[in-house]
Amino acid sequence: MTRGIWVTLEGGDGSGKTTQATLLERWLAEQGRTVVRTREPGGSEVGVLIREIVLHHRGDIAPRAEALLYAADRAHHVATVVRPALARGEVVIQDRYLDSSVAYQGAGRVLDGGEIRDLSLWATEGALPDLTVLLDLDPSVARGRLDAADKPFDRLEAEKSAFHERVRAAFLALAAAEPERFLVLDASRPVDELAAAIRSRVADALE
Repeated sequence: MTRGIWVTLEGGDGSGKTTQATLLERWLAEQGRTVVRTREPGGSEVGVLIREIVLHHRGDIAPRAEALLYAADRAHHVATVVRPALARGEVVIQDRYLDSSVAYQGAGRVLDGGEIRDLSLWATEGALPDLTVLLDLDPSVARGRLDAADKPFDRLEAEKSAFHERVRAAFLALAAAEPERFLVLDASRPVDELAAAIRSRVADALE
């Protein structure tokens, strides 16, 4: 059986993760690969319930409670969606994983990023993607994209600029610490250029 691979897409809100995931999924399908497209939170039935709490709950959620909710979603998601798909030899394309928790709940909420990462690794029995694509974008540009979309902001999108600056810095630090796993791309580049760069790296991983 052809081995499965696991690709995650990371970056701030408005960086274009959904667009690139869609283009990558289409290309892989054309190559005859079976693709599982998923996201965190919300990639399972349990995850949908957790997503509603962490992104759309009206009122405050204690930062540590928020981190634990994301870890709970991640534990169930990896066990019931990601690992079975990889075992079947499929390609998993996932919007956000533990790096988002380190960036958003760690740096954004000013918690210990190392503890947040360790929590997620414990929850998932050490699972890490084969490739993580970081779409890096200035938060002010990202906010302009979100404003243009004319949709209500979720709890994290609505945070102030300092929060999103901390998130961006954390993502870049994570990528610098694990260059073999990360592909860092300037998300202000044309969509087709970004898609080509991602396809090239994924093709290498599939060999």
